Amino acid sequence: MKVIDSLLYTKDHEWLRMENNQFYIGITDFAQGELGDIVFVDFTSLNETIKTGESIATIEAVKTIADVYSPVAGKVIKINTLLEDQPESINTDPYGDGWIACVESSISIDSIETLTSKDYLDFIGK
Repeated sequence: MKVIDSLLYTKDHEWLRMENNQFYIGITDFAQGELGDIVFVDFTSLNETIKTGESIATIEAVKTIADVYSPVAGKVIKINTLLEDQPESINTDPYGDGWIACVESSISIDSIETLTSKDYLDFIGK
């Protein structure tokens, strides 16, 4: 199971990468492993304003369906359209090609409840 030190993590198993005031969001390697083979991703609408904790996508896997929650409030400015044709990219590259959405927000990273990679590994018991 892989984690990347430069990313931040949530207790809902999302990862965040901040670039200026944009937050790229995906699910962790641990989460994709728990879901199993991902077959479909349903995104929230582009340009939709969302609140912290709201769903930005629903992932359908062979075993289950799961929501992906945004750890930040803001406007959805990008969705990963690659996942429309290749949802399995979340399984094969959750931190790269498998990113889910990008939210533009003016909040400070310090105001978001996140975990470092070490804290996330401790949280999942690895």
